[in-house]
Amino acid sequence: MMNNDKLRWEISQFLGFRIPETVASFTIHTEVEEHGYRRILISYAGEEDDHIPAFLLLPDGPGPFPAVLVHHQHHSQRHFGKSEVCGLVGDPLQAFGPALAERGIAVLAPDSICFEDRRRNCAGTEPHDADVDQHYDEMCYRLLRGDTLMRKVLDDSARGISLLRAHPRINPQRVGILGHSYGGNTVLFHAALDKRIGFACSSGAACSYRYKLAHQYGIEMAEVIPGFATHFDIADLVTCMAPRQVLVVSATDDGNSQDAGEIVRTARETCAAMALTERIEHRCYEGQHDLTQERLDAIAQWLVARAAQD
Repeated sequence: MMNNDKLRWEISQFLGFRIPETVASFTIHTEVEEHGYRRILISYAGEEDDHIPAFLLLPDGPGPFPAVLVHHQHHSQRHFGKSEVCGLVGDPLQAFGPALAERGIAVLAPDSICFEDRRRNCAGTEPHDADVDQHYDEMCYRLLRGDTLMRKVLDDSARGISLLRAHPRINPQRVGILGHSYGGNTVLFHAALDKRIGFACSSGAACSYRYKLAHQYGIEMAEVIPGFATHFDIADLVTCMAPRQVLVVSATDDGNSQDAGEIVRTARETCAAMALTERIEHRCYEGQHDLTQERLDAIAQWLVARAAQD
């Protein structure tokens, strides 16, 4: 049986994923003092000469701080992105930014492509009639070129990790990644393929392609990767995260994480067969897809504990 380094390489080759060789500089636009941290609006360059707007939350004090790259959810609200993570709009239970920054963890919360300030037709936190069509087009244009939206999303995410690791007030050895739902999908793929990520939490996203296809569940646009499901599945991604610490969060009535328990069991069995230490934790809660205060608090506490470890 192959080891997970080889599996990681094969998946990276299939997706065309590469860790960017250079660290893009970022531009500071505004700074706001909050309780225990500063919220800094920045932007940095993507691979297509596009600009990635993000909030960087830096705790008070000299640092160096551990850091977490937080990917926002989808929730069919493409007018919300980084601002929801920072508690400025939307669901307050998505406000992981303040929850972590107030505990001494730096946070980078970027807009994913087609969300909030990365929409072609408008910017800000108001919806636009073209939001869905634009997102669909971004997927289709890439497929027509033999590319995928997932590869672009992963490249953007990798640039965020590079930015955090290069920041003078951040400890590059203590950088993790977090996401719920759509953001959780990005975590599953990126944490699998990028060993620079020290710890990872994916919430409301661990559902296998096999299960989705068998039960006719929806497929998020970035997950539309031609041929992927004939070679790999989500358990392979979780396997690739070992031996790093991973938290998979699911809920009993959440279709987006319906077979998370089976994914984790399969990944653990594969790691055991590879004689590979795994630190994969699965927490299943009663309820549906939307986050609860209980889950928000548990995820934040888990991340704080992981960030504090040497």
